[in-house]
Amino acid sequence: MILPARLIVLDTNVLVSALLVAESFPAQVITLARNRSVQTRYSDAILAEYRTVLSRSKFNFQEEDIQKIINGIIRSGIPVNASLSTVPMPDESDRKFYDVAKDSGAMLITGNTKHYPDEQFILTPAAFVQKYYSMKSLFPHKLDTQKQA
Repeated sequence: MILPARLIVLDTNVLVSALLVAESFPAQVITLARNRSVQTRYSDAILAEYRTVLSRSKFNFQEEDIQKIINGIIRSGIPVNASLSTVPMPDESDRKFYDVAKDSGAMLITGNTKHYPDEQFILTPAAFVQKYYSMKSLFPHKLDTQKQA
């Protein structure tokens, strides 16, 4: 069994923030994924958005860094073909993240919680990091030794 705090879907803004600020909560979330301390969930549409947004010239991210972060998400995760929800969304373009998280029982990590319905599984990177480490202190053996599903 994988504890709920170990399953995550990452909104693109988390990746952008992690690449912009190495010492940040978004970067900590990416490190947890890269180290396979958490397991990501994603879809083809999510990966396509990652590539499109991270490749924007305004960010000036290196292609190697973009590939490294996306490949880390793929390696630490499982693709999900989510059903389309009918929940009203403040920002319709974010539905893909919401649907994958909802269908897979994952936490949705975003810097823009106002783009989503007010639900307990939607957290900021800071709130997720706090939740992850509080769960780790309660269940250190389970979080450290769980096999990937």
